[in-house]
Amino acid sequence: MADRPDIQTDTADLTGKRVAFLVANDGVEQVELTDPWDAVTSRGAEARLIAPEQGTVQGRQHLDRGDTFKADQALGDADAEQFDMLVLPGGVASPDELRTEPAATALVRAFVEAGKPIAAICHAPWTLVEADVLDGRRLTSWPSLRTDIVNAGGAWLDEEVVTCEGGANLLITSRKPDDLPAFCKQLIATLAGAPAESPAPA
Repeated sequence: MADRPDIQTDTADLTGKRVAFLVANDGVEQVELTDPWDAVTSRGAEARLIAPEQGTVQGRQHLDRGDTFKADQALGDADAEQFDMLVLPGGVASPDELRTEPAATALVRAFVEAGKPIAAICHAPWTLVEADVLDGRRLTSWPSLRTDIVNAGGAWLDEEVVTCEGGANLLITSRKPDDLPAFCKQLIATLAGAPAESPAPA
């Protein structure tokens, strides 16, 4: 995953931070995976790609197939205590599959219960809806999720990045790929101020 010059201008040092990226094997919006990945790893963080099966993850550029990526860890082996942040990239396919995976919603709830930040973009809040962690929270998403979020108790905002510190953990959300610069900067800022005392992944 190539470095992006606009992200490299940030001076934050994320050495020692560990970030879990949770996606489906069958398809994730590629830029919503690669841009946040590069944002944190270019500043020294360790990122791990988690999927239901430890194998190939198919990137997508909207409906077209993109690159493939190797999942570092199977979802069933993932532990929130190993990481400082959970990132949920979007596209339609990935969150639609993950919201039917009990292990995925359980991992989301584990991050919430541990008080660790979760970042979700585009359609990814579908997984948050299914995990039942949005009651009283402010967030944004791809506009078609608005009714689902409101029905789950969330307050939907039409902004490029929304941070919500209420509840058990910090929630960072954005609407679409055009919001990635603001989304990535918020990830970096959040990680730069977060403790990194959790054990390394096995």
